Amino acid sequence: MLGWTITFLVVALIAGVFGFTTIAGAAIGIAQILFFLFLILFLVSLVAWRRPRAR
Repeated sequence: MLGWTITFLVVALIAGVFGFTTIAGAAIGIAQILFFLFLILFLVSLVAWRRPRAR
């Protein structure tokens, strides 16, 4: 998922350089959503990993 975030970020940066502001805006929006989703899932997995398992 982090790979998709980086891909959309690169697409947005390239589109911004060439002046395609609509495409850049959409790609940045998707990259932000994927980044925050990745961050939330990462934090949940850290908490779940640290928690002792019930026996």
